Amino acid sequence: MNFPLRCNCGSVEGYLASPHRAARAICYCRDCQAFARYLGKPAQTLNALGGTDVVATSPRHVHITRGLEHLRCMSLSEKGILRWYAGCCRTPIGNTPRDPKVPYISLVHNCLAGSYAEINAAFGPARVAVNTGSARGKVSPTPWATFRAVLKIVRNVSGSRLSGKYKENPFFRQDVAEPIVAPHVLSSPERRALRGDA
Repeated sequence: MNFPLRCNCGSVEGYLASPHRAARAICYCRDCQAFARYLGKPAQTLNALGGTDVVATSPRHVHITRGLEHLRCMSLSEKGILRWYAGCCRTPIGNTPRDPKVPYISLVHNCLAGSYAEINAAFGPARVAVNTGSARGKVSPTPWATFRAVLKIVRNVSGSRLSGKYKENPFFRQDVAEPIVAPHVLSSPERRALRGDA
């Protein structure tokens, strides 16, 4: 069964196919925290300890059915991952590598159009915690759960590469393998300010 995707204002809509193939995690990295601050909605995106609830899957499972023209992209550095959001209401959508041949996206929970109970039912509870060293408090590492999630992601990436379905990616132009919109790359001062660097 597909899981609906929607930005806060409803201008961007779509769905995630094959949710059972996705892996869920809470990422505590400083860059995810900076992204939430960049969008101006950290309280809506981060948990009390600075974690972002994400669902990792293959981009070919993501289908944008309305409002593709509202998608925007930023990156914290020239070589950093691409962070996608809805420009209409600044809802975070997800994070992708710069190379579409690495078919991976982590969808941020804000764009999952369901209740917390519905998200748990579709993707399972968030038992994986990554980058815990950047949490605002003590978060226990989850090595075994993380290992199983990584295996699931590797299977998805490998399957898409071997089948050629990695080309089915709504965030990249298939003919030139470039993002559908040019990413806004932050300057060093902007990045330091958002990350809280001294």
